[in-house]
Amino acid sequence: MNAMPDASLGGDELIRRLRAIVGRAHVLTGDAAAPYAQGYRCGQGPLAAAVRPATLVELWRVAEVCAAADRIVIPQAANTGLTGGSTPNGDYDRDVIVVSTSRIRGVYPLRGGKQVVCLAGASLHDLEQRLAPLGREPHSVIGSSCIGASVVGGVCNNSGGALVRRGPAYTEYALFARVDDEGGLQLHNRLGLRLGDTPEEILGNLENGRFSDRDIVSDERAASAAADYAAVVRRIDAPTPARFNADPDRLFEASGSAGKLIVFAVRLDTFEKIRGNSVFYIGANQPAVLASLRRLLLAQTTPLPISAEYIHREAFDLADAYGKDTVLAIQMLGTARLPRLYRLKSWLDRLAKRVLGLEFAADRLLQAASRLVPDHLPARLRAYRARFEHHLILSVAPDGRYLAEQAIEEALRGQDAEAFVCSPDEASVAMLHRFAVAGAAVRYRAVHSAQVEDIVALDIALPRNTEAWFERLPASLADQLIGKLYYGHFLCHVFHQDYLVKKGVDAAALKEALLALMDTRGAEYPAEHNVGHLYKAKPALETHYQSLDPVNVFNPGIGKTSRHKHWS
Repeated sequence: MNAMPDASLGGDELIRRLRAIVGRAHVLTGDAAAPYAQGYRCGQGPLAAAVRPATLVELWRVAEVCAAADRIVIPQAANTGLTGGSTPNGDYDRDVIVVSTSRIRGVYPLRGGKQVVCLAGASLHDLEQRLAPLGREPHSVIGSSCIGASVVGGVCNNSGGALVRRGPAYTEYALFARVDDEGGLQLHNRLGLRLGDTPEEILGNLENGRFSDRDIVSDERAASAAADYAAVVRRIDAPTPARFNADPDRLFEASGSAGKLIVFAVRLDTFEKIRGNSVFYIGANQPAVLASLRRLLLAQTTPLPISAEYIHREAFDLADAYGKDTVLAIQMLGTARLPRLYRLKSWLDRLAKRVLGLEFAADRLLQAASRLVPDHLPARLRAYRARFEHHLILSVAPDGRYLAEQAIEEALRGQDAEAFVCSPDEASVAMLHRFAVAGAAVRYRAVHSAQVEDIVALDIALPRNTEAWFERLPASLADQLIGKLYYGHFLCHVFHQDYLVKKGVDAAALKEALLALMDTRGAEYPAEHNVGHLYKAKPALETHYQSLDPVNVFNPGIGKTSRHKHWS
């Protein structure tokens, strides 16, 4: 099933054809296309147009026209990535068209909700809401879901997550289009569902939900990483990380494709919602205490915890001062409205910059408002912040509570450490506080732009056998920083490390020095945000990209690879 290229189209004729497919209002050029040319946290570049198809058939037709016209296509879902991987960046040898899938929503349960088919623009929040009445959950339930991240985007980036039992976002079931060696656009139905024969028949049946369990024709492939991840993360003496973006074992067609395919839909496992979980808040002053606890919690005889979120005192303080409004917004409005608020904030920032020449206007306004709001943190969390440098928020299912208590008691016995069981309100605020850390770093830079050169944001995966997991920077690097924030998914040994760089310091050179330090620790990076335009793709990942897109039509330059046609 393929569409071959025809003669190259001129720019005006291409725009006319795209408008004929999706409507004039949904082919954006000039200033109107600006939001699609800039990443959520970083990355910005030129584009000829942003196109917003409303259906899978429209998406196919847009891809056909762009491929035939010899244009670069950058697929973009929610544009919530932290490494700029779904926006243009730098110079290209062909005009760039961004194709946004945000209007193509749809979630279809299979087998009573034990699996789902998610269309290209379906968000994690959409999926969570669709599964809730069925007593099921998606791969991720907080974090990316709060800012409207898409399900397909998570799979394409092998995104991580806080939930220990589920591993990274992964599936071997997808429906996608690729450009072959001769430049022909081909549709590949790898969903394991009987949907028809021609591209438009397949896509129309899928879009309209014209399929059921009777149409399942394949079950031999994996629809999540959960089948083997528990065994992977439990190998605590292994000299390699449990999960990272470029793991060759997790690169399969759409999984890890990072925009090198047009992905129309994915089929995924879902997970039974755990009820009655207990949340322990643990404070310690020695990293070795938490290392000992991790080893006990990952023992083969202990049920895996639900999550184990780490936060260092400095990160705690920054989230306290610069993430308060995020916590309060979720508490008062819920996660459903948060993506809309983020979009409103971005619009206000663009307007203030264009009209008044003000940078980060919305951030400055929100920060000023947050200072007027009373303290939002529970007293026991504040007391632990004063007493302890290292904090761990441990959530366990009812079947694991007794053994978790035993592990905590053993690891903390005789140490400068303590733990308590959170009330429901304390547990909720603790997790939201942890979630607010990443945004707090961005807020700090916005408010203190005169003192902060940039943020170097790393997400790293340490080897599973690492005992000295907490970073101690040499003075030569620490002296270049205003602050450093450490937080992450402790049992998986995946850490987010955000460095606030002093004004005047060469942030790019500092980043290279930090990455060299990570190399000496055996770390893999990035661990879950993917390479985007900030990291160089490792050989296995670059090979994956080239095999998916031999002509280099889709998202060229990702992972600092070639931006040229045929990878020249």
